[in-house]
Amino acid sequence: QDVANPSGLLNAAVMMLVHIGQVEAAQRIQNAWLTTIEDGIHTKDIYRDGVSTKKVGTREFTQAVIERMGRAPKKLKAVEFRPSVSAKFKKIVHPPVKKDIVGVDVYLYWDEANRNPQVIGKQIEACSVEGLNLKMISNRGIKVYPGTTGDNVSCSDFWRCRFTAPEGKTATHAQILSLLEKVATQKLDFIKTEQLCNFDGVRSYSAAQGE
Repeated sequence: QDVANPSGLLNAAVMMLVHIGQVEAAQRIQNAWLTTIEDGIHTKDIYRDGVSTKKVGTREFTQAVIERMGRAPKKLKAVEFRPSVSAKFKKIVHPPVKKDIVGVDVYLYWDEANRNPQVIGKQIEACSVEGLNLKMISNRGIKVYPGTTGDNVSCSDFWRCRFTAPEGKTATHAQILSLLEKVATQKLDFIKTEQLCNFDGVRSYSAAQGE
């Protein structure tokens, strides 16, 4: 179908090809277009007496460009494209990251015994399993068990219980499931869990105040 500005549409298509890294195809099309212009085959919007050799419709112009694919202009400067920055980024392949699970945070809803950290601490400590031991409990981002750090903290009913593997060891999903089974046996209401992970040996989880 004839269009008002075939050269504009062609140039837009060429720029899109460059953007996605298809520079060779873009060059072939653009140079074929330049060769067509150089040969004087023009649509009426750019036709000039004494300059143009043939006035054509957009379909004929498109066919002329196709016939000149693989050719480069002789008088006009041929184009040479380079991949766009975004296309280069798409080709970056990141090396795999080593993920180690070194523990788990178990979040509890608990609103008993005046929210005493020592009470819930003893109860949740009994839930430790082989390879995952209770390290601390925090409330409002402050460590409240073990120790007396949180004695003056006005605790909420939301508790984070951190279980960790021994130094240099990792934890498994099976160990985490076993831990949660023991928490359920204690009739404690766990809301969610979050894995504690190292990526390429670097700790990637936050610490509580006083931990």
